[in-house]
Amino acid sequence: MADDVTLKTGGRAVAISNPDKVFYNAGKFTKLDVVNYYLSVAPFLLPHFRGRPVTLKRYPNGIHREVFYEKDAPAFTPAWVKTFPVPRREGGPDINYIVINDRATLAWVASIAALELHPFLHRVPRLDRPTHLVFDLDPGEGAGLGECIEVVFLLRDVLAKLRLKSFPKVSGSKGISSTSR
Repeated sequence: MADDVTLKTGGRAVAISNPDKVFYNAGKFTKLDVVNYYLSVAPFLLPHFRGRPVTLKRYPNGIHREVFYEKDAPAFTPAWVKTFPVPRREGGPDINYIVINDRATLAWVASIAALELHPFLHRVPRLDRPTHLVFDLDPGEGAGLGECIEVVFLLRDVLAKLRLKSFPKVSGSKGISSTSR
């Protein structure tokens, strides 16, 4: 493994440990490749993350190994990373979510193997006011992908009549999501 590297972005230094660790075996994409990719698409990602608490799905040893979700910012989170406390439904201490507002934070979450980023549907501090609505359309018994596609078009038409913008998304799994705002 190569020595740790430090990237400078957004006025911050982001340390990348084990930059040669392979995360995607088929393409031999390394941790550093992932960080650089996230930075290259930052102009497209950041508007969707800005101001939103994010759940991280981390793959510390690549996509074919152990994976876990992380809501609470880890103890080693740099002080410059913005977080926001979200109350737990069942009570107890707040969950301190990371908020990805800038390139440096995006690079840092990639450096800790957060390969999937799941933003909330609302922005802080208004946790009671979502800015997006998601319809998750998955094939299942009696409905295949073709039927899901038909529903997406029907949903688009209804949302357009309500003067709401809608955007189809695919998860890479099995279904289609339609996001509206």
